[in-house]
Amino acid sequence: MRIPHVVGVLAAAAAAGLLLTGCGNKTGSTPAPPPPPAARSAPATSPQQQHNQADVVFLQNMVLHHTQAITMSQIARNQASAAQVKDLAARIEAEQSPQIQQMNALLTEWGIPAPATTGGTATTSGVGHGQLPGMVSGAGFDRAFLGMMIVHHQDAVDMSQIELTQASNSATRNLAQQIISADQAQISEMQTLLQVI
Repeated sequence: MRIPHVVGVLAAAAAAGLLLTGCGNKTGSTPAPPPPPAARSAPATSPQQQHNQADVVFLQNMVLHHTQAITMSQIARNQASAAQVKDLAARIEAEQSPQIQQMNALLTEWGIPAPATTGGTATTSGVGHGQLPGMVSGAGFDRAFLGMMIVHHQDAVDMSQIELTQASNSATRNLAQQIISADQAQISEMQTLLQVI
């Protein structure tokens, strides 16, 4: 793969926007207080199925966001020059691929379509993270990848923190907390790598 093409794909993945609007109607709500003991109970909704619009938007956006990160990481695994950057890229892909499956499974369970992706790159629009210079190789590629992925991870942390304040579904809240912990740790790792590459 020629570097200018790789750079273009990496920049396109990073330039994809993060937020969607109009992701559908509210499909769940906070359950009503339990009825008095003498009252007849309605069938219970499983905790996994209870969700609100914030949960739906978070999952749809995060599927796209993770898809972008995986696309960038696949390119970095092939093009990065530093072993530490290749290792980081492989770990990002390994951690986020199962999360995409989990998020799509929740959306399917709720009867909501998963967001469309094309060729491994999320099909969103909006403000991106900037673009790499036209010709980047070696340590320059590594630094560009790390800089873009730091911004990308910080966006995921911000989205997840919003989810923690607005969510009603326990599975999405747990996922948001996992993303915050993993991405903040990797941000620190990438900031350290930028000092030595």
